[in-house]
Amino acid sequence: MLTLRPAVPDDASLILQFIRELAEYEREPDAAVATEADILRYAFSEHPLVKVVMADWEGQPAGFALWFLNFSTWEGKPGIYLEDLFVRPAFRGHGIGKALLQHLAALAVQEGWTRFAWQVLDWNTPSIEFYEAHGAKVLREWLPCRMDGAALQKLAGSGE
Repeated sequence: MLTLRPAVPDDASLILQFIRELAEYEREPDAAVATEADILRYAFSEHPLVKVVMADWEGQPAGFALWFLNFSTWEGKPGIYLEDLFVRPAFRGHGIGKALLQHLAALAVQEGWTRFAWQVLDWNTPSIEFYEAHGAKVLREWLPCRMDGAALQKLAGSGE
């Protein structure tokens, strides 16, 4: 019933659709400005920066996980950073999210990578409970930092 498979370039529009559905769920639909060209460039170029796993349930597109490698200087080894995991509401409750997490965890173990990390919104109690139920620790002492827009331009030296 469940099939996990690596994404292919023909999936780019579906990946973009999943990203937009996730942005809607996370209450920021206008923040998802990625394009199909972005997906093709960064996931399917000669040297892709991201990897995508597609989840199909009974032949229907049900969800995806988009990830990339990060690196622990303390451990001297890479790990997986899960940027997005999304399962369409109609397909939730079938173990698809868990299967995507297990798939990436198995890849990390197989490759000798030491970490599997991601972020979750503080108001997203169902996801927090789901992740904790599968052994994840929510690192409340680590605060994410992000710089974009004018602040990024300014630090880069091209802003006012």
